[in-house]
Amino acid sequence: MSVENLLYQGLIGLTNGMYLWLVAAGLTIAFGVLKILNFAHGSLYMVGAYLGFSMYGEFGLGFWSSLALATLTVGLLGLVLERTLFRPLYKLDITYGLILTFGLALIFSDLVRILWGGVFLIPPTPAALVGSFEILGRAFSYYNAFVIAAGLLVGAGLWFLLDHTWWGRTVRATASDREMSGVLGINAGWIYASVFALAAAVASLAGALSIPVRVVTPGLGTTIIIQAFIITVIGGLGSLRGAFLGALIVGLANAYGVLLFPNIELFLIYGIMALVLLVKPEGLLGERQ
Repeated sequence: MSVENLLYQGLIGLTNGMYLWLVAAGLTIAFGVLKILNFAHGSLYMVGAYLGFSMYGEFGLGFWSSLALATLTVGLLGLVLERTLFRPLYKLDITYGLILTFGLALIFSDLVRILWGGVFLIPPTPAALVGSFEILGRAFSYYNAFVIAAGLLVGAGLWFLLDHTWWGRTVRATASDREMSGVLGINAGWIYASVFALAAAVASLAGALSIPVRVVTPGLGTTIIIQAFIITVIGGLGSLRGAFLGALIVGLANAYGVLLFPNIELFLIYGIMALVLLVKPEGLLGERQ
């Protein structure tokens, strides 16, 4: 097998990794601050995909408008969920959050089945991103290149927002010591709400970005959340940089697994996760508790 084919397959894995990174980023942000493992996070990805499909594929809105509106809508949905359902769980054991979010995942799956039906949905690719260019002697679609760029831009934006803004500093302070941040005048309740809304919006953005190239189905949320959990375990719970590294590892493992190890491709990422847990239980970039 030629080096060009291997490198090209790496680009395919990088594209897949960017979708997974956006989902895992929101999951990581929510856990890092709220200390809740949100099993319904994949459902927010799914809702974003369905909203993007309806706005762009059925209502005739522009692709960029659909992307923005789907992201904003699910971000507001996340704000409502945090204020009404998640807030009472912060002082309880983490298992209560898992039970709640698992129930929410089932509810969202049934809701999208009622509203959109159970058939597969694929809207058209936006006209500005139709076509491909040649790289390594093979055609690579403009849309895949756009997804890679979008994932990197969102990563840079999250890094800047959390590390170099007043809001990011207050988030880190609240996550570190909520009582002390309250003494300093920080409204911890609204910080938690804004973090959850941001996490939901990022998941929705990933879902809306996926609609031209991935089939939208009611079970989409379950599939994506399993991969997102694997990524966060590999990278380290609560580590945004770890989530990015884990997404790259899983995306490339899936791509090269299909090419080189088709018989065990489905089990490859589980093997990687098991190996990481044996060597470094807190994840590659996680902190030992």
